[in-house]
Amino acid sequence: MANWLITGCSTGIGRGIAKAALAAGHNVAATARRVDALADIVSAYPETAAALRLDLNDEASMETAVRDAEARFGTIDVLVNNAGYGYRAAIEESDAGQVAAMFQVNLFGPAKLMGKVLPSMRERRSGVIVNVSSIGAVRAAVGNGYYSASKAAFELVSDAVAKEAGHLGIRVMIVEPGAFRTSFYDSLKGSSTAIADYDDSVAGMRLENMVNNHDQAGDPDKAGELIVELIDSGSFPSRLALGSDAVRVVRSELEARLAEVGAWESYSIRTDF
Repeated sequence: MANWLITGCSTGIGRGIAKAALAAGHNVAATARRVDALADIVSAYPETAAALRLDLNDEASMETAVRDAEARFGTIDVLVNNAGYGYRAAIEESDAGQVAAMFQVNLFGPAKLMGKVLPSMRERRSGVIVNVSSIGAVRAAVGNGYYSASKAAFELVSDAVAKEAGHLGIRVMIVEPGAFRTSFYDSLKGSSTAIADYDDSVAGMRLENMVNNHDQAGDPDKAGELIVELIDSGSFPSRLALGSDAVRVVRSELEARLAEVGAWESYSIRTDF
């Protein structure tokens, strides 16, 4: 049995992970901005589930959630940074304040939360951090640049933590989901500015043209079950592409990058002394 703290459990993959961890016999501190959204999880597992408020815009709520989780279960053995949201606009159309708010939730907040859990993990010389990213971190789509940038930055921060704390028994797994049947596409934010010159490339990604038919291939419950299975096994990758579409995107992007490096290598090495 391990003690899990999971962000963004009200819907989607976070909820799937929480349910799977509880079904596997773990203790779970399930968090969300609104704890009433977690009532069914706690009622199903009253002895092993705790519903805690956690808002990645509110550092005090993060501190309280960590403290309450440790008070209830003793330790936080597995931290899952799952909460986040998307933003749709061309780079030139984007609103700086909205972009900064998204980076707070997708990058700075989760990084701060890791910082609040790492001291006890270091003391115990043990811990796992699961950071949910996106295939958008691997390859940006038009109208999706700032979201991709927030997730790509989160992945590099995660890599740094893995290298800095690996010798202390702390492991990190980055999860890169493709399209999953969640409310992600219902909660997208975007700019009110639309520049006509971008209509041909970006229009389909603007909020007014986004339609969520809830027909994505990814099953959030299966995602949760797989993540819990891998963490329980102790054998998991540093990066996990999640979904058949994610595998295709990651493979094609990495192959294209390698091909380009090879094609231009003779130029690249000309800058050495």
